[in-house]
Amino acid sequence: MTYHDKTAPRAGVRLMTLAATTTLAGFFCIHPATAAQTVVRWLHVETSPAYLKTWEDVAQKYEAQHPDVDIQLQFLENEAFKAKLPTLLQSDAAPDFFYSWGGGVLRQQSETGALMDLTEAMKAYNGAWEKSYKPAAVEGLTYDGKVFAVPYRMGTVSFFYNKALFQKAGVKAEDIKTWDDFLGAVKALKAAGITPIAGGGGEKWPLHFYWSYLVMRTGGQQVFEAAKNREGEGFLDPAVIKAGEHLAELGKLQPFQNGYLGANWPQTLGTFGDGRAAIILGFENTESNQRNNAGDVKGLASDNIGRFPFPAVEGGAGKATDTLGGLNGWAVTKKASPAAVDFLRFLTSPDTERQLAAAGMIIPAALGAEDSLKNPLMRESADQLAASTWHQNFFDQDLGPSVGRVVNDVSVEILSGQMSAKEGAQAIQDAIELE
Repeated sequence: MTYHDKTAPRAGVRLMTLAATTTLAGFFCIHPATAAQTVVRWLHVETSPAYLKTWEDVAQKYEAQHPDVDIQLQFLENEAFKAKLPTLLQSDAAPDFFYSWGGGVLRQQSETGALMDLTEAMKAYNGAWEKSYKPAAVEGLTYDGKVFAVPYRMGTVSFFYNKALFQKAGVKAEDIKTWDDFLGAVKALKAAGITPIAGGGGEKWPLHFYWSYLVMRTGGQQVFEAAKNREGEGFLDPAVIKAGEHLAELGKLQPFQNGYLGANWPQTLGTFGDGRAAIILGFENTESNQRNNAGDVKGLASDNIGRFPFPAVEGGAGKATDTLGGLNGWAVTKKASPAAVDFLRFLTSPDTERQLAAAGMIIPAALGAEDSLKNPLMRESADQLAASTWHQNFFDQDLGPSVGRVVNDVSVEILSGQMSAKEGAQAIQDAIELE
């Protein structure tokens, strides 16, 4: 969390954990602004020191152009953010805008009346603001014809691997085309004395990527959409149960590092970055994040990291070109000032998004900004997204918080052998019927 005034140099941004925040009123630690200043409160999920500095630079640039505005930044790690946000939105300490994963969570927030309808602002001046983003990005943050978040980034989850460890085990990433191929690679790595996969079971959501992708590959878009909309057999569709069985096959191979059930995401990235596991299923910026979380803060060299998409499932209805990932934006709270909306135009403009892309932070949602991507692995992710035949938001976000929590729980329990595939499907079906 940072606070500052215009009469003194700014201190560098520092991460404030949830435990250090004792009251809602003090959440943003607001330093009294001058009488002429409008305070804009900005809440984000971020842990990378390099990225924190970039965000601070963006805020400073805007403030230099608008001395009557004071941008106050608050950064939390993932779980603290999710825990704190619902209470904040119901309080006087609500941020003016905050990071959103979209999906059912954003829809529920919009239904509570906590958010500003941005449709009029986005469509003003012949839709100039709206037209600056990829159409799919705006569409994904629109509910019942109303825009409830400003697009910021797009992303896809894929496998990253340690080239040296693959070579030691005689595994070739280019040969992993199907789920059976992937299981074969896991077996080969184990046979070579190498931990195959860095897994994060402590926060659960990192492991839901496996179940989600397997549902996509096995059942395809039609099966998932029907299940989400409570149609047909829902999550008890045979294809969904089959996906859980494939997940159980992976779990039986015991592919993860010791203690994976208690590992959070930064620790999981560190396991991969330290070379203690050969594979990680992660976000498009995994290459930089593994470095930040490695024990030596250097991690694996860039040229020692490769990438491959989640493989197809033989006989499945889904396509290998279907992608799972994020569509992230900034949701604006109902009482936000015009200055907050204006800053968001600046924050998500093509010029700012090019700056973030060049820093390897995002695959931008702004049209044309992806040309600034310099990191080859990020570029690969962007190219995969461009060719995607179905881009699905994270299941735990798309299905809403209640069902999403069950999806995350079930994914871990199937992998760890605590629940059968059919029991997992039933648990998710029960959760969606209770909504």
